[in-house]
Amino acid sequence: MPLLTRISGPRDLDRLTPQQLDQLAGEIRSFLITSVAKTGGHLGPNLGVVELTIALHRVFASPADRILWDTGHQSYVHKLLTGRRDFSRLRASGGLSGYPSRAESDHDVIENSHASTVLGWADGLAKANELRGQSHRHVVAVTGDGALTGGMAWEALNNIAAAKDRPLVIVVNDNERSYAPTIGGLANHLATLRTTDGYERFLARGKQMLNRTPVVGKPLYETLHGAKKGLKDVIAPQGMFEDLGLKYVGPIDGHDIQALESALHRAKRFGGPVIVHCITEKGRGYQPARDDEADQFHSVGVIHPDTGLPAKTSRAADWTDVFGEEIVRLGREREDIVAITAAMLRPVGLHAFAQEFPERVFDVGIAEQHGTVSAAGLATGGLHPVFAVYATFLNRAFDQLLMDVALHRCGVTFVLDRAGITGPDGPSHHGMWDMSILQCVPGLRLAAPRDADQLRAQLREAVEVDDAPTVVRYSKGKVGPAVPALGTVGGMDVLRRPGTDSPDVLIVSVGALAQVCLEAAEHLDRQGISATVVDPRWVKPVDEALPGLAARHRMVVTVEDNARSGGVGSAIAQALRDADVDVPLRDFGLPARFLDHGARDELLTAVGLTGPDIARQVTGHVARLPQQDLSAQQAQPVRGDFVGDDRLG
Repeated sequence: MPLLTRISGPRDLDRLTPQQLDQLAGEIRSFLITSVAKTGGHLGPNLGVVELTIALHRVFASPADRILWDTGHQSYVHKLLTGRRDFSRLRASGGLSGYPSRAESDHDVIENSHASTVLGWADGLAKANELRGQSHRHVVAVTGDGALTGGMAWEALNNIAAAKDRPLVIVVNDNERSYAPTIGGLANHLATLRTTDGYERFLARGKQMLNRTPVVGKPLYETLHGAKKGLKDVIAPQGMFEDLGLKYVGPIDGHDIQALESALHRAKRFGGPVIVHCITEKGRGYQPARDDEADQFHSVGVIHPDTGLPAKTSRAADWTDVFGEEIVRLGREREDIVAITAAMLRPVGLHAFAQEFPERVFDVGIAEQHGTVSAAGLATGGLHPVFAVYATFLNRAFDQLLMDVALHRCGVTFVLDRAGITGPDGPSHHGMWDMSILQCVPGLRLAAPRDADQLRAQLREAVEVDDAPTVVRYSKGKVGPAVPALGTVGGMDVLRRPGTDSPDVLIVSVGALAQVCLEAAEHLDRQGISATVVDPRWVKPVDEALPGLAARHRMVVTVEDNARSGGVGSAIAQALRDADVDVPLRDFGLPARFLDHGARDELLTAVGLTGPDIARQVTGHVARLPQQDLSAQQAQPVRGDFVGDDRLG
């Protein structure tokens, strides 16, 4: 009977022998490879923390002791050891989340899977334990060398170190990588710790040797021991942590369960803040992952478990790939274009640019705030930075975008990958806030391409702006077919002409939802409701021609893959009010709540962003509208030129 089937909770680990623990680690790796190969998910990070997770749950008593995971994509082993073995629908609707989830287990604490936050959480929980007289409960924060490149981690360390007697264990899972190899001064320091013989081993050998030396041996050893701090800096330079007031233990072999347990027990007994530095291998035990130089199978789709090769291949273009190809072309044409990434070179499509122009790419680590301010400096220095980042992670740098980039009118282009519903990564990764939070930034221009051709064109338009920030946002996954424009009104593309001189509905389509809007218009047409469909292309600022065009319709409908609160629909409604255009507006978008994980199409259907759903609701609204004479409005000129059909003005 496999050992894994006997584990329904952490205390089941207590009765296993060292040999059985090693067997269990092997079974867990086999389970992960087989299961994640079927569903996709974060494979490499979890293969690297098997022994570490076992040791944590043997030494600490979760959930009374809080084990916190930074980012949380490495929590699959934790899920297995806390009774969650059904991985059949991992990251799918109704299945296990790919991150810790309070709804799944009392053992899960942090659902926010944005990096570098765990130490702040740990600081707060440790303070709460102290104030409530529960200092016997331990707080364990598992962070990574990549997460330590984020400024929030160091803000937290500064506060943690201030309380010398508040128990808190910080486990640094050091695999030399975040998505890609960790960079920067901290990475260099950790590398020094990894490759230097430990101080304790050196001191033990020195004690043995000197104690055998007559007369001077013992006094010399005591002198050296008294110079412990300086000697440590030479032999194993962990002084950076100890200068902060943090006890340092390590480095520890992160795949030796007994060594890990010994280190964690020492840290547990210390009674103050302790860093336990563990060296692990991302993708441990799975050769295809170890051979993957890009990211060691950080995140995979459905794969063949034996080979690690994708189980499905598709010729359809990917949004990220389209951007990656176009930024390389722009780099060849313009020497002033430079690229910035926050530890995600390959996921955001900048790897090809980096190969061709290595000196023009800056990986700032998991530090979006710094990356944004640095971009302002690059722009002020005469370059045009393109900061490619997941839409959800731009949230972290809003103040810098507002006060450093926009206030100073810096020509910086932000490329937002995975905007809108991203699917299996869940609430912290849906990029559904950007078009709301960016609406209030003065001077900023925001583009939402509907297809690959528009992404290429609008990226080029964005980098031409040198006196204000520009944003280009696009979805995750495959790009749909090209949606041709039939003409233009102002700067807007007309995607569907009305079948009458007195159209009923103006549908304003935002970004990748163009096909959904065209489908809705077809459904409306079959109900006898005529519809115009336009793509504004640049959704901020609102096109000057839009109020005039709206005035020629009985209703305006906006459709966006963003939260309805404060989104494009809200901005257009305000523009209509400012222009004294009294036309009803119905905005369709994402509800102002955290959406669960699942396939993108499933989630869009669940919130009503499909052609039939939109058409059904619009039909009901139109039926309640009073009949009105539009002749006076039709006589008014429409601001902006239209090319393609005189019936629109």
